[in-house]
Amino acid sequence: MSMKALFIGRFQPFHNGHLGVIKEFSREFDKIIIGIGSSQYSYTRDNPFTAEERERMIRESLRKEGIDNFEIYMIPDIHNYPRWVGHVENTIPEKFDVVIARNPVTLKLFKEKGYTVRRPPRYGGEDCKGEVIRYRIARGEKWRHLVPDAVAKIIDEINGIERIKKLYMD
Repeated sequence: MSMKALFIGRFQPFHNGHLGVIKEFSREFDKIIIGIGSSQYSYTRDNPFTAEERERMIRESLRKEGIDNFEIYMIPDIHNYPRWVGHVENTIPEKFDVVIARNPVTLKLFKEKGYTVRRPPRYGGEDCKGEVIRYRIARGEKWRHLVPDAVAKIIDEINGIERIKKLYMD
């Protein structure tokens, strides 16, 4: 029987913590289904990157690691917790057995619907969080060590540093 895990995140940006989770669970499960949450949002302080940019960050980082047992789906927010799990199930055409997330609300909602949930450790340390990385970029502090090389390259290519600095000035 093929076991599939769903890993949900906003990936703003995809960082070493996300990569650590996928590396660990891609060995344990036959497939990792990656759900890009808040996929309709971009060019905001909390969501500076587009869904397509985030997907590219993930694909290029995983390709460099030799990980290929994954699929990526966009999951737009509906801002309705009671209906959110059903929304995710309807958005992702594949069935999944386990939900992997660090967000307590995500874990609670899926557990209440009968899913097995797993909260992975924080890979990459306490600073390996999207909000910390975005803040560091905005302030001109060191951040590249917190993301895969492919992500730093993409952020440079799309002028992401300037984008984030402008978003933090508003």
